[in-house]
Amino acid sequence: MVDTIEYDLIICGSGLAGLRASIAAAKRGPGLRIGVVSKVQVMRSHSVSAEGGTAAVLFEDEGDTVESHIYDTVKGSDFLADQDVAERLCREMPHEVYQLEHWGMPWSRRKDGRVDQRAFGGYSFPRASYASDKVGFFEMQTLYDTCQQYENIEYLNEWFVSSIVHDERRFLGVTAVEISTGTFHVIKAKACIIATGGAGRIYSFSTYAHSSTPDGLDMAFRAGMALKDMEFVQFHPTGIMPSGILITEGARGEGGHLLNSEGQRFMSEYAPNKMELAPRDIVSRSIMTEIKEGRGLKSMTGADCVKLDLRHVGDETIRQKLGAIREISIKFSGIDPSKEPMDVRPVCHYMMGGIHTDINGKTELEGVWSAGEAACNSTHGSNRLGANSTSECIVWGRITGELAADYIKAGVPQVEWPHHMVFAEEKRIYDGIFRGSGDANPYEVRQTLTDIMNDHAYVYRSEEGLAEGLRELRELRTSTWSHVDDKADEYNTNFVNVMELDSMFRIAEVVLVGALGRKESRGAHAREDYPMRNDDQFLHHTLAYSGPDVPVMTTSPVTITNYQPVERKY
Repeated sequence: MVDTIEYDLIICGSGLAGLRASIAAAKRGPGLRIGVVSKVQVMRSHSVSAEGGTAAVLFEDEGDTVESHIYDTVKGSDFLADQDVAERLCREMPHEVYQLEHWGMPWSRRKDGRVDQRAFGGYSFPRASYASDKVGFFEMQTLYDTCQQYENIEYLNEWFVSSIVHDERRFLGVTAVEISTGTFHVIKAKACIIATGGAGRIYSFSTYAHSSTPDGLDMAFRAGMALKDMEFVQFHPTGIMPSGILITEGARGEGGHLLNSEGQRFMSEYAPNKMELAPRDIVSRSIMTEIKEGRGLKSMTGADCVKLDLRHVGDETIRQKLGAIREISIKFSGIDPSKEPMDVRPVCHYMMGGIHTDINGKTELEGVWSAGEAACNSTHGSNRLGANSTSECIVWGRITGELAADYIKAGVPQVEWPHHMVFAEEKRIYDGIFRGSGDANPYEVRQTLTDIMNDHAYVYRSEEGLAEGLRELRELRTSTWSHVDDKADEYNTNFVNVMELDSMFRIAEVVLVGALGRKESRGAHAREDYPMRNDDQFLHHTLAYSGPDVPVMTTSPVTITNYQPVERKY
């Protein structure tokens, strides 16, 4: 007998998007029972790691405009953003900054008392609202504190959601493992919001928390929903060596310089007008070009890198505005950034792709929405501008929360419960994984998988490298890794890790297949064998559906409203 719980609305994920959706749904539907399910404790969600800022136009009286924010976002996306979606983000975000302030968000302030904003890459105006360099942590605290005002929000902390239950057309519930007991549950609900974040741990050099695996993307994929634009993986220019922990773009916004082995600010060769504040894809490619052409340096581990120099910014400014990265640099690299430059190189940081949604965050399955990095509503196209991700989480968290509540209140018809689907999922994870057998160490397999992605789907890509990566990945999947040695019921992280690995294989394959099919260079997807953008053949989104053996690929059009594609120059 499977344990069953019932809610009106299930929100999978407790990061910025999930918490903002919870508040919006609870406010819209005071009588609704809302369950927030997360495989970690709420304040352990990866959103707490966001450092640099949240983009919004706050100072139109000083020359900034919403129209400028829209165009910067579209241009930064290399014209693959759906322009109506980018416009919605930019028009709705200023209100959300002030809403967070009213809820207690401790924004950093200018001397005149207004919310301060710093420069970020690709923007025409400083519009990254910040809170020192801990914006995600403070936004999460603010949202979680606000959630406590609503008695109809309940939390299922440390539950692993494994699948979506549906009748081929409409959402009916999810299955989940309660990690503390190992118990398999069915959670019935009338609607669902997937806000499980990105898939960055499919790479070994990554800024993501170790819990940031593609479980949410995979359960949507297995339920028949498309994953969109998964070939576009953002590599942040400044991952600190050797750990890969993020050094915020705010460090360059405060005046940091990137230097090669000759001590030159090499960005003058690649983006003379924006220098270090060019969009992330351009800066990352520039760093890797310097390294490939012999102007890189060696880090303490012998890996190639360049230097990020903050010495001229000054110790006082670093302590006041960049205190967290100062602490990170000292703790993980032994370097005080006010005295020495830091070793950095591009690191996996964000997925532009995700679960295919419309402008409202609605997926292809009735009753399911998605928000935040798990979703792809095409705000960012092929390259995200920094500080637009926390904005996206907050805007579509609110939108999806309100729409899901409205959907439930309008009445959801009862249908026959698909018991066979629940039994099949229970068999998949317990017979196929927990009681599986094999001689391959799943942790070694996981390391190999992430190394394959690092080696073959990094900043620069090629047909040969991607094809080899796909071959190695598929061969690796045939090894007998799908087993759990720890047979404990309580807090069996071995079981959780192998379920994560199962999802990682499918999503990594989608990234590689999508990257092979896109024979052009656009945004974060840089093909050495196809170095030019090709609007005639590839001005479209890529959709991947789950097939019997391999992903089934198709396309969908890009929404262009006011801005025709032109060559990006910075």
